[in-house]
Amino acid sequence: MKKFLVIIQCDIAQRRCSGWACMKSFYDRTGSFEDLGTEDVKYISFTCGGCCGKGVAAKIEHFANKLANQSDASKDEVVVYLSSCMVTDHHHYSRCPHVAMIKGILAKHDFSNVIEGTYISPNAAQKREDGIYKEYHKVQGR
Repeated sequence: MKKFLVIIQCDIAQRRCSGWACMKSFYDRTGSFEDLGTEDVKYISFTCGGCCGKGVAAKIEHFANKLANQSDASKDEVVVYLSSCMVTDHHHYSRCPHVAMIKGILAKHDFSNVIEGTYISPNAAQKREDGIYKEYHKVQGR
């Protein structure tokens, strides 16, 4: 059972995006959040802290301390989502080049339940289907 859901949003994207669509998708249990079912999961969101994403270390450590001292949840009961604005190519910019490092920071702090992607709008999904937006493909050796 999951007790906490953390969404990490791109700091640059956050300058123009409130995170509304990801939050709504969470509460409606659509998109990447369908598997949560009706579980009572607490929602928290923060940004990566800006390029190069190193700010995640301090933020996830702060979260881990609060989790340990002010809740009955373990790190295994936390799922971390890297927002779609970080992990996909889209109109505004390409996939974050620091995703692997951010995932490494999360692993270092013992957060192993990490999911790439949150909400994709129907418009963006159609553009991907039409080949306008390219899907990210991992380059071998990176």
